[in-house]
Amino acid sequence: MNKNSSNIMALAPSTSNKRETVCIFGTGDFGRALGHKMIQSGYPVVFGSRSTQTSSLIPKGAEVLSHAEAAQKAAIIIIAIQRQHYNFLTPLAEILHGKVLVDVSNNLKINQYPESNAEYLAQLVPGAKVVKAFNTVSAWALQSGTLDASRQVFVCGDDTEAKQMVMDIVRALGLTPVDQGSLLAAQEIENYPLQLFPMWKFPILLSLGLTTFFFFYCLIRSVIYPYVYENEDFSFFLAISIPNRICPILALILLALVYLPGVLAAIIQLYRGTKYRRFPDWLDKWMLCRKQLGLVALAFASLHVLYTLVIPIRSFVRWRISSRIISQALNNKTEPLNTTNAWLSDSYLALGILGFFLFVLLGITSLPSVSNNVNWREFRFVQSKLGYLTLILCTAHTLVYGGNRFLSPSSYRWYLPNAYMLSLIVPCIVLVVKFVLIFPCLDKPLTRIRQGWERNPQYSE
Repeated sequence: MNKNSSNIMALAPSTSNKRETVCIFGTGDFGRALGHKMIQSGYPVVFGSRSTQTSSLIPKGAEVLSHAEAAQKAAIIIIAIQRQHYNFLTPLAEILHGKVLVDVSNNLKINQYPESNAEYLAQLVPGAKVVKAFNTVSAWALQSGTLDASRQVFVCGDDTEAKQMVMDIVRALGLTPVDQGSLLAAQEIENYPLQLFPMWKFPILLSLGLTTFFFFYCLIRSVIYPYVYENEDFSFFLAISIPNRICPILALILLALVYLPGVLAAIIQLYRGTKYRRFPDWLDKWMLCRKQLGLVALAFASLHVLYTLVIPIRSFVRWRISSRIISQALNNKTEPLNTTNAWLSDSYLALGILGFFLFVLLGITSLPSVSNNVNWREFRFVQSKLGYLTLILCTAHTLVYGGNRFLSPSSYRWYLPNAYMLSLIVPCIVLVVKFVLIFPCLDKPLTRIRQGWERNPQYSE
């Protein structure tokens, strides 16, 4: 009988699963979207507004009351209004005492005020428990069911219990709470939505700078020089030929720049004899954006592949091939196959295909959905070992393409070498230094340093 009674109790609905009423101050786009999402998740919602008239925009099932009446019905109050309108909360200080106030506001620019909006709210209502949350989620994301947007919600607050209550709501809405600590982190959280691709800024600016430099460099050598000295118009090279030179050059340089900071870090650690000192800020920032540099390099490599595929259908190429055939026919002379050039051509293409394949593999493994399914050792093997192999293949691809032109005087125009020669500088430096670092006399002490050994412990920071 006891057994049966326990089963009945287990099947009985639990009253602890009942959602507590949540109050939302503000009936704007975000407040309405958040209220609608909460009602879908089983939360009773009451809106606090200056106007208590029910509008068709208010989610069905929600009640609209005055601010004071709405605040008395809930322990958690979401402040979905802008900072400049917070002053109306001061007369409600007594009603809001002990309640959890969730600040969801954002600013128009980074560090717009000396203190964060959440800290300002805590000063206005000192008796309330202020929590910062939901400011990185848009009204559109809530309306679309968060299927097409980021699910992370950064949460911070000084009261642990209040913060946990808000994080429970975040989970109930199908989002992922990320605890950022005390309310001191609120300003950083408020700056998140204002940062436009922070890790992409350096790679994009660097790519734009290199693209501009090599565009004018190739323009001078391939268009202006023939026009001045040979009176030939090759301005049509601007459409395909020059972009098809710039793309592989930037892909190779940016790929080398992905691995250059690791080489520099190894040299610094060997020099210092410890791993417990911070790298220079510029090197830290460089290492943090290596993934973005690699993805931009992959984009340029992909463009190079597309440009190369259209070469046979270009009018200039078809004209040059037909002219060569007609010239041989008129002279009644057939040029024999040059097996050396055939080997170089096939080797150049084979190295390019293999290099691009590994390049794509590196890009795929950098995706969160893939990297989360491999362990640290596997990820390091792909990104490091296969990454250097990719750099070797792409560098060899460029060397085979025109290695015999380095000593040819005709390849220098206005004393300017071919652009692809410049593209080999950084990759060759990285590969040579990396090759030196794998010598046992340097690799062994570097491995010991990275395992915690210190040559001069008194200088560690």
